[in-house]
Amino acid sequence: MNEQIRAREVRLVGPEGEQVGIVPLERALQLAADVDLDLVEVAPMARPPVCKLMDFGKFKYESALKAREARRNQQQTVIKEMKLRPKIDPHDYETKKGHVVRFLKAGDKVKVTIMFRGREQSRPELGYRLLRRLESEITDLGYVEAAPKQDGRNMIMVLAPHRAVKASAVAATASRGGPRDRAAEEESGAPAGGEAPVAAETAAAGETGPTADTSGQ
Repeated sequence: MNEQIRAREVRLVGPEGEQVGIVPLERALQLAADVDLDLVEVAPMARPPVCKLMDFGKFKYESALKAREARRNQQQTVIKEMKLRPKIDPHDYETKKGHVVRFLKAGDKVKVTIMFRGREQSRPELGYRLLRRLESEITDLGYVEAAPKQDGRNMIMVLAPHRAVKASAVAATASRGGPRDRAAEEESGAPAGGEAPVAAETAAAGETGPTADTSGQ
């Protein structure tokens, strides 16, 4: 910027985007001084480099505002994880289904994992039926994004919120003045913005830590 530019000549662009042409660096600096603007390299790798006359302080301020607005409006995708056992107790199932419903209403995806142990591995249909039951009971909030699939000792299904549910969650978050409150970020284990890593059930789901048993008996 300004005297830091080392090229002998530059392709100059005016403050309104008009093409001035190729001029010596000294001439470009003089033009910038005449209109009380900065000479800023916008394409330093070009030959000759492209420079523009602008108010650099104002440019940085407006860029920061745009970046902040983009972060505020960004739709986050968080994947939560819910673990169940194929022979889960009815009460535990209802509790865990409640967590799945809460996650979907918040606009998050849910990775549902059925964990098989011992002889249960020979009865994959138990897990499949449980996942299908869960799918049928949350149809008003979400849909199956990834169908049930056996993965070693586990069977995994991914649920995603319907577009309307996601939009409602985003609107509710925006009305609170931020992309996601700190508690929710801690719950997801991911920073604001972008696709987040899979997050296990949190204290909000009645757990005491990352090693807590979420399988249900």
